[in-house]
Amino acid sequence: MFRFRLVSSLIRFPRLIVIVTVGLVLCACSSLRYYAQAAHGQGELIAHRRALSKLVRDPSTDPELAARLRLAQQARRFASQRLGLPDNRSYTGYVELHRPYVVWNVFATPRYAVEAVPQCFPVAGCVAYRGWFNEADARADAARLQARGDDVWVGGVPAYSTLGWFADPILSSMLRWDDDELDSTIFHELAHQLIYVKGDTAFNESFATFVQSEGLREWRQSRGLPPQDDHVQTMNAGFTRLVLDLRERLKALYASGVDEPAMAAGKQREIEAFRLRYAQWRERDWPHDHRYDSWVAQPINNARLLPFGLYDRWTPAFAVLFQRAERQWPAFYASVRELARKPEAQREKLLQALLDP
Repeated sequence: MFRFRLVSSLIRFPRLIVIVTVGLVLCACSSLRYYAQAAHGQGELIAHRRALSKLVRDPSTDPELAARLRLAQQARRFASQRLGLPDNRSYTGYVELHRPYVVWNVFATPRYAVEAVPQCFPVAGCVAYRGWFNEADARADAARLQARGDDVWVGGVPAYSTLGWFADPILSSMLRWDDDELDSTIFHELAHQLIYVKGDTAFNESFATFVQSEGLREWRQSRGLPPQDDHVQTMNAGFTRLVLDLRERLKALYASGVDEPAMAAGKQREIEAFRLRYAQWRERDWPHDHRYDSWVAQPINNARLLPFGLYDRWTPAFAVLFQRAERQWPAFYASVRELARKPEAQREKLLQALLDP
């Protein structure tokens, strides 16, 4: 799924899951265009994939690119040998995209609701978005949803996963990140290949995010590097709390039963109040960091709030499980698989119990 980065590539975005073969067999005719573009886009990635092992030895490869891919190769081996993640051909190839993102995700909600209009797929289950390999196609899909009255938002995504159905490559769009982000993205995506619960985005992303962060800590330690500066992570967490607070306020408004004009006016009041709270928070806690200013200044609607919280809702619970497993990856994965087999309501109750202490 995606590690999605919304704000200036600072916030994560849900990854697109493309289940091409099964989808083409099971889709309705009205969805044929969507699945056809998914098949074409995946085919393009396969056709242009180059093996890292050859690329890093090729004298014509840009030295800086070769150095970054060589480090990614080492991270890929570390993922399987030390983190217990799948040992396959994923992230052993490279694709130059010649575009800023691999896919564009379209999020939609009803005008007066904070829940996503679900997008359901045969194998991946239901997720909060649909991904398009072509930006124009994504914009057209968004316009269709907007015309029927939905709130919509389109976000470009640098990374991409097929949950192990194909040998996912490293993409040129992922090189916009620094080495830590690139390497830890590999850990995140491989975690999805190891354990994935159909239809439970919060569980899947929180699990993969924990593997990513703990894996990065161990990866840096193995190379004699100090722990990461937590400035960005701390600020991200604070901003996410502000956005989630806005979403809860809107949810209460939409459930209040007021008429539509009052609902529309209340929605705008809540959004403007959020902008004021943001300005106060930034000036108080982060006076010299303006990374979120642009995001806050742009139009805000329900759909634009959807990605927040997907990646870390249960991450602290997985940290508790890891400690209970004495920081041993095989025992930890066994505990996660046991949770994954539970019905969703029971699974959430158990995860919440891990958080409560």
